[in-house]
Parts: sequence; C-alpha cells; structure tokens
Amino acid sequence: MEHKRPLQSIPDDELLRRLADLMHQSRRVEADLVAHIGEVDERRLYAREASPSMFAYCTEVLHLSEAEAYLRIAAARASREHPILLSMLGDGRLHLTGIARLAPHLTRENQDALLKRATYRSKRQIEELIAEIAPRPDSPAVMRKLPERRTLSIPAPPLGPDRVGLRVPELRPDGVPSPAPVPSPPAVVEPLARARYKVQFTASAELHDKLERLRALMRSQVPDGDLAAIIEQAVAEKLERLEARRFAKTRTPRKGLSKTDTSSSSRHIPAAVRRAVQERDGNRCRYVDEEGRRCSARNRLEFHHRHPFGLGGDHHPQNVRLMCRAHNAYLAAHDCGREAMARHRGSRSRAPAKGAGPDGPGSGGSRGRP
Repeated sequence: MEHKRPLQSIPDDELLRRLADLMHQSRRVEADLVAHIGEVDERRLYAREASPSMFAYCTEVLHLSEAEAYLRIAAARASREHPILLSMLGDGRLHLTGIARLAPHLTRENQDALLKRATYRSKRQIEELIAEIAPRPDSPAVMRKLPERRTLSIPAPPLGPDRVGLRVPELRPDGVPSPAPVPSPPAVVEPLARARYKVQFTASAELHDKLERLRALMRSQVPDGDLAAIIEQAVAEKLERLEARRFAKTRTPRKGLSKTDTSSSSRHIPAAVRRAVQERDGNRCRYVDEEGRRCSARNRLEFHHRHPFGLGGDHHPQNVRLMCRAHNAYLAAHDCGREAMARHRGSRSRAPAKGAGPDGPGSGGSRGRP
C-alpha cells in the first residue's frame, strides 16, 4: 500500500496542481450535495428522519453549521427554478454565498444577464451588483440613546465630473463630515456557565419606561430591583396565560380527564385532553423515526390524531399527540395520500383567513388533514 507523501515534501507546482484538482472535485461534490438537498427538501423526506424542517435536518442529522445549512438550502431551492446555478456552482463560476444573495432577485427574464455579470465575482461585488439592480431607500434619521462609540471620520471626496450624482457624507457646520450612524447590534443570547445565560438587546424608550414602572411596582417582591428576576416573573405570568389558552393549563381545572367525554362528536379537543397530552409530550413534537430519533421541534405544535378524526378517531389522549406542523402534514400525507393533501393545501390557500379555533392558532384537532 502506497503511503501518502507529507505535504511539506511536495514541490510547489505539484502542490498547487493538487490543490486545484481538489478544489474542482470539491465544487463538483458541492453541486451534487446541493442538488440532493434540493430533492430531499422537495420530497420533504426530512420529516421521515425526525426533523421538522430541512434546516433542522441539515443541522441535527447532517451536522452542518447553521450558516452552512442556510447557504446550501437557499442554493438548492433557487437551483430548482434556475438549474444553471448548479452548473455554475460546480465549475466555480458562482459560490454558495453569491447564489444565496442573488436568489431573491433572479427571474427567468434577467437570469442570463444577471448571472453573466455575477460570474467569478466576490461576495462584496455581488452585493454591489444587487444594490445596483435593486436599490433601497436611504435609512431615515433616528434619535436613540446608546453608549457613545468612537467613529472614524472620512473627509468628503471633492465633487467633479466623475463624481456627479454620488451621495457624499453630510457635513457639520465646522466642515467635518458627520460620522455614519452605527447600526444597533442584534439581540445576543450567550451561554456563560451551566444554566446561566447572557441576554442582551436594544430596548426602545417605551420598553425602558415599562421596565422602570414594573420595577417600581414589584419592589415588595424583588426588593433589590434585580431586572433579571423581574423579567423572569413577568415572562412566567405571560407564559402561564398563553399556555392556558393554548393547552388549557390551569391550577384549578374544572373537570378532570376521568369525567371528560372524549368521543368524536365535535372537532373541539376537550381541555382535559389538551392538558394531559401537553404534559405527557412535554411541549415537544412526538414524532420518532425508525432510528429512534425524536423530533426536536417545540414551535407551532399541533394536536394530531393517530386514527384520523375524519375517519372516526376520538379525542382520547392515547389517540392524540403533539406534532409539529411538518410532521402533522407528513403523517396526514401518509394516511390520505400526497395528491389529496396537495389538493387540500391548495383549497386552504385560496380560502379566506379565519380566526383561531378553540385550541389556538394552528391547532385545530387533526389540522392538516382533508
């Protein structure tokens, strides 16, 4: 068996050639990877693998980073409408970031001209190209109180024949250009230690005023005015109200499960059943795949009937499970057929919007079933 030569012993020309060959192979593999992601996404096969979405499948099953998953999914979806993107990705004319940036602006009419201009361009060059074809209005002037930051003032370039029409920095009365406004940083949730997190965000003046009023009212409960404790209690109370509405959670239920009629006379799921199902499933999608992986989704949960309500299924807790929207639809397609579900989704998209049902938005019994 031939042993691989250490890279340090490879001549320069050979090293560069091998690197170029590896890059060509990597690009071809990348294009194939994106094509496969697109097909799995189109068929929604991620649901079979205990994932509520293609993004979750890429990060949880394929173990891609969030950024890697985002770029590849964006490129995969764009390439289904513009197949040439896969060819350009495979031969290096476009990179993943460029495809993700261009995708929202690509049409069949501008595809050839826009992609020609974007060929072999960097991320920044592609962003400049997009700003040219899809300009955005200037940001409005705002006033907000933030910690002062040191800014670098750049003198305004002189106007000349080749500078006509260019936007220049606004000058202060002393002739020095005003520093560009610093955008607010995004909210940060950063783990510091076991069960301890740093949460940082920029608050409006209204929120600041509300927090101060809340702190004053809660001095008897939180004597030291600890903001974290105050927010935790406020969030707990809000969460209690939302869960009462969504899952019928209450400290003093009017009727227990033993006295609840779970027959299928109505699509409304009784409050006692919703409480029991929510507690049993732990506010998480119940779907488990053949490998024993359980779906991690905790958002947009719906009540799913093992035996469909439309086929005579009742509301007994053994027949009702929490499912994310993706797995509810996946199981419905498995029971009723993809064509029937496609027709149902089409009819729902054409139907006028309705208010939330008794179980809250997106939870109506065997929602997702025809």
